[in-house]
Amino acid sequence: MSQNRFVNREISWLDFNARVLQEAQDENVPLIERLRFIGIFSNNLDEFYKVRYATVKRIARLEEAKNRVFGDRPAEVLLKEITNKTIALQKESLDTLNALHAALEQENIFIIKEDEINEEQHIFINSYFSQEVGPSLVTLMLNNIESISRIKDINAFLAVRMELDAEKHPFLDPTQFALIEIPSSLKRFVVLPSSEGKTHVMLLDDLIRTQLSTIFDVFQSKAIEAHMVKFSRDAELDIDDDLSKSYVEKVAESVKDRSHGEAVRFVYDQDIAKDTLSLLLDRLDIDNRDSVIAGGRYHNRRDYIKFPDLGRSDLKYQPQDPLPIVDFDLHKSIFSQIATKDRLMFTPYHSFAYLVKFLREAAIDPNVKSISITIYRLSKLSNVASALMQAARNGKRVTVQIELQARFDEEANIGYAEEMKKEGIRLIFGVPGLKVHSKICVVHRIEGDKLKRYGFVSTGNFNESTAKIYTDYTLFTSHQPILKDVDKVFRFLEASYRVNKYKHLVVSPHSTSSFFTSLIEQEIDHVKNGKTGLIKLKMNSLTNYNIIETLYDASRAGVHIQLIVRGVCCLIPGVKGMSENIEVISVVDKFLEHTRVMIFENDGDPLVYISSADWMTRNLDNRVEVSCPIYDLDIKQDLLDTFAITWADTVKARLLNGKEPNTYKKSSSEQRRTQIDLYNHYKDKLTFEG
Repeated sequence: MSQNRFVNREISWLDFNARVLQEAQDENVPLIERLRFIGIFSNNLDEFYKVRYATVKRIARLEEAKNRVFGDRPAEVLLKEITNKTIALQKESLDTLNALHAALEQENIFIIKEDEINEEQHIFINSYFSQEVGPSLVTLMLNNIESISRIKDINAFLAVRMELDAEKHPFLDPTQFALIEIPSSLKRFVVLPSSEGKTHVMLLDDLIRTQLSTIFDVFQSKAIEAHMVKFSRDAELDIDDDLSKSYVEKVAESVKDRSHGEAVRFVYDQDIAKDTLSLLLDRLDIDNRDSVIAGGRYHNRRDYIKFPDLGRSDLKYQPQDPLPIVDFDLHKSIFSQIATKDRLMFTPYHSFAYLVKFLREAAIDPNVKSISITIYRLSKLSNVASALMQAARNGKRVTVQIELQARFDEEANIGYAEEMKKEGIRLIFGVPGLKVHSKICVVHRIEGDKLKRYGFVSTGNFNESTAKIYTDYTLFTSHQPILKDVDKVFRFLEASYRVNKYKHLVVSPHSTSSFFTSLIEQEIDHVKNGKTGLIKLKMNSLTNYNIIETLYDASRAGVHIQLIVRGVCCLIPGVKGMSENIEVISVVDKFLEHTRVMIFENDGDPLVYISSADWMTRNLDNRVEVSCPIYDLDIKQDLLDTFAITWADTVKARLLNGKEPNTYKKSSSEQRRTQIDLYNHYKDKLTFEG
C-alpha cells in the first residue's frame, strides 16, 4: 500500500542529487560553475553514503531487523536499489564531466594527463612535486599488511601495482602493491606553465603519476601503474555512557572513532588490475553489502567545488553585492530601530552584517546584561564567535548552546567551545538525545528600571560564510511575548525535565507536529464550511508520513496545497482521490534554497511562520526546533510575496510528481527565475523607498 502513497526517502534523496547534476548539465550556467556543481553532486553523494546508506546497511546486518521495511522495501532490497541508481548517476556524472572538459577546450583550457606535458611543464612538475607534494604524501606498502581498514576516508588514494625484477629482489614478491594517500590539504588542480593563449591544468593524481618511479625508486620496477580508488565510512557517532567523561570528551572521541567506521562504499577505476582490486577489497574488509562501484580514472570529484578561477570571470557567476534592508540602517543603533518595528533579513539578498552588528552592539552596550544564543554551525573565521567572546570580556553574561553533534562540523564546534570557555562564556550542551537545531538569540537590556528583551529567530545558521550562498530568513524583533518564549527555550535546554508552555513559539519536540497538523485540519474545516482552503509550504525536506497523510486528507477535502521542497519529498502529488489538489516543485540554482516558511490562508487572514524545522520525523520529534509566527503586517506580506516569486519560477523549478521527479516546469510565455527575481524585488524596494 505504501508503495502508492509515499516515495522512498533514500530514492527521493538520490532524485534530489540528480537535480544538482542537472545544474552541471545546464548550458546556461557558466562553465566553471557547472564544474563546481559536479563537485557538489559528488560531495552530496559522499555524505549520503556515510550517513543514510550506512544506516540502512547497519539495519540490514541485524538479524532481528533485516526485514525492516524502509517505506516499501526491505533493507537488503533498498541497498541494491541505491547501488543500481548510484551507478547510473555516476555514469551520468562522468559523461557530464567529459562534456565539460570538452567545453573547457573550446575556451582554450586544457586538462592534460601525464603523457601530454612538454619539457617546460616537466621541469615545473618536478620542482612542484619536490617542494609541495612529495613531503605530504603517505605511502603504505600492502603486501605484508593484513588490514588497512582503519585508514581515513577523507582523502582519495592511488593504488599502485609494480612488477619487480626477480634477480634484483629475490626475497620479495614479484608483484608489489602500494597505496598512496592524496591529502585533501593539497590543491587538486595544478595550473601549469602555458603559452599561445592556452591554459593547461593537471589533476594532482596525474602529477603524482609522473613521479611514480621517483617515489618507488628503491624497487627499480620493470613496470608500474597507478589507479585511483576512494571509499566512504559509516559516519554515525557512537557516544558512550561513561559518566566520568564530559560531553565534550565523548563527542571528541566519537568523532575520532568515526574515522575507523566500517566502509560502506568503494569506488575504483574500472581499468584497475583484478589482483589489485581483490587485494584492496580484502584489506579494507569490504563485504557484499557494501556498494562497490566501477568508475572512471578520477574520483573525489567533490574537489571540483574548488576548481580554480583561472582569471576567467566570464566563466563564473557575476558577483552580486548583498543589499541593505529598507529602513534598517547599519550606521544607527540596531536596538533602537527594532524597538519600534520588526525587521526581516533575507540572506544572501540582504547583508549578513545586520546580525553581526546586532551582536557587536550588544557586546559593548553598557545596558546589556546578558546574551543567550544557540549555535549549530559557525564559519572557520567567525565574527559571530568573536562578538560573543568580546561581550564576555566586557562583563556580559553570555550563554551559548553549541551543538557538538552538528554532523561533519563536530571538530570545529568543539574547538570553538573550548575557546569560548576560556573567555568565560557559559556553555550548555542541550538535551540528552536531542540535537539542538533551533536558531535563536535573546538579549536582556536594562531600560530605566525595566528589563527589555531584543533578539532574533532564524531559519539558518549564524554563519557568515554560508550566508553568502544559503537563502535564509532572520527576524529581528523586540516583541516581548515572543522573546519571553525564547527565554523559555533556553530554560528547557538547561533543565530538560521542565516542559514549558509556549504562547507564541512552536517548539520541537513538544508541539511542532501537533500544532501544524491542527492548522492543516483548520484549513479542512474552512473548506467544509464553504470557505477557501489554501496552504503554502516551503522547506528542505518532507518525509514524516503522519503529516503527509494529513496533507492527503486536506487535498481530498478540497484544500489547495502548494509545496516547494528543495530536497527529499516522500509525498506524491497529483494522484486522483489522494493528492490531486497538491502541487510540488523544487528549485535548485546558484544559491542553496534553505528558507522554511509555512503559510495558512486562515479564511483571508493568513497565518505565517518561519522555522528552523523541516517536516521530517527527526526535526519534529528528535530535535529542539523553533517556529516563529510573523505578526508584522509588512513582513508577513513580504513573505507572501517571496513565496509567490519562487512559485512562479519557470527556469530553475522542477516538478516533483513521483514518476518523473525532475521535469522542468516550463512556460512558453515568460522566463521567471526565482533568485534573479528576488534580488530585483529587493532592489526595487530600495529604489521605491528612496
